[in-house]
Amino acid sequence: MDSTDRSAYARAMSTTGPQAHSAAAVIVAAGRGTRAGGDVPKQWQLLAGRPVVSHTLDAFRGHPAIGEIVLVTHPDDATRLAMLDLGDVRVVTGGADRAASVRAGRDAVKNSAHVLIHDVARPLVAQTVIDAVLAALQTLPGAAPALPVTDALWTGAAGRVTGTRDRTGLYRAQTPQGFALEAIRAAHAAHTGGAADDVEVARAHGLDVAIVPGDEDNIKITVPGDFDRAERLLWGRDGH
Repeated sequence: MDSTDRSAYARAMSTTGPQAHSAAAVIVAAGRGTRAGGDVPKQWQLLAGRPVVSHTLDAFRGHPAIGEIVLVTHPDDATRLAMLDLGDVRVVTGGADRAASVRAGRDAVKNSAHVLIHDVARPLVAQTVIDAVLAALQTLPGAAPALPVTDALWTGAAGRVTGTRDRTGLYRAQTPQGFALEAIRAAHAAHTGGAADDVEVARAHGLDVAIVPGDEDNIKITVPGDFDRAERLLWGRDGH
């Protein structure tokens, strides 16, 4: 982190006022999610009788440190949005790719020193994961949950194993990925594009990012079978 970013981070940490220690959640929901199947994007498909996006919003609405929520959506989803009980959720239109959508959501944050950027397709994020990210942000400008890789890793070609890879130090990244707002804004402004996620953007700008414990239940709905798995986890969590 250079001197300009350190100054921005210090200003964010020293903000005064009733919302000084609150954070914003930016829920990225502008993608089309075609691998999940179905006639509508995965965030609008039903999970335990409600759209996936509703479960994701509830996870952040229920956290006392989240002072504002921004939902980033696709222009084609206006009719679907009208069917949600959004309350004070701020809705903005996403961009041509994920990075542009994140920027749109981040720029809509008004009153928070920190921002948590979360994939809408992770509707089972636990409060403890959010807690861990927020706690780490008290000492570093970035933090994200992850799980260490425990399975053996192979390379392959034409349906055959071609080699192995050392899994030492490898992690499976999750969201929410949290940052000091001004620091991640500067990181995105300097980035040339093509990053896998916001941690890559942050690190390219020299920001330190803490790894906090992820959660095996914090799955990302990607393929059709993930809906059944998520529903089983959801019912189990609710005691059904």
